[in-house]
Parts: sequence; C-alpha cells; structure tokens
Amino acid sequence: MPTETNETVRIRLRIGDAEATATLDDSYAARDFASLLPVTLQMHDLFGREKPGALPRELEIRGAPHEYDYEIGEVAYWPPSHDLVLFYAHDGQSIPAPGLVRLGTIDSGLEVIASAGDSFPLTVEIVQ
Repeated sequence: MPTETNETVRIRLRIGDAEATATLDDSYAARDFASLLPVTLQMHDLFGREKPGALPRELEIRGAPHEYDYEIGEVAYWPPSHDLVLFYAHDGQSIPAPGLVRLGTIDSGLEVIASAGDSFPLTVEIVQ
C-alpha cells in the first residue's frame, strides 16, 4: 500500500504517439493510483466532457473528500465503476453521488485528451 510522502509525482498519459502530462496530488488515493503504474486503460468519451476508463482494481479512498463539481484538466476517480476520469470540457452539470475523488491535474497536452476520439487505449506511466 502507498505510504506517506511529500513527493510530487508526475505522470505521462500516452495516446499513440501523442502525450499529455499531469501532476498527481499528494493524497492517499493518488499514491494508490500511482502504485498501479504503468497501466494501459481502454478509454471512451462520455458527455463530450470527459474520458473515463476502468482501472484494474478499485482505489483505496478512505477519508478522501468527494467532489460534486470538476474542473477542466482534472484527473479524478469515479468509485462506482473504478474509473480513471480525465476532464477536457465543462458542460455546467454537477457530478452525481457518490461524487469524484480528485487525483491530480493535467499540466500539458489537454488537447491530446480532448481529440482522442470515442474509444482509445491510454497508457499511464510515471515520468522518470
């Protein structure tokens, strides 16, 4: 299981030859997500605002705050289906219960995520 650290973890989100980068929050849930990396997920488009994809297992989110709103560029976790979610647009709608658990923020390459299409493999790895 993840341990307490104060290190910034940067990740690479690869779609074919294109990539985006993100920084994970210093949280238990984000460290648990980082423990899964590298991983390749099958992503899809949802509501023209987000790209979700199922993780190989649920994340440990005990004590994590749940959000009912999101920001463009947010990396989050949707607990009911164990999805990693990348937000690339905002439609003004809120997130239904049980809400999202925030994992981090996309730093660069948001357009790569936005233009990836309706179904694509995403490889997530730690930037060394």
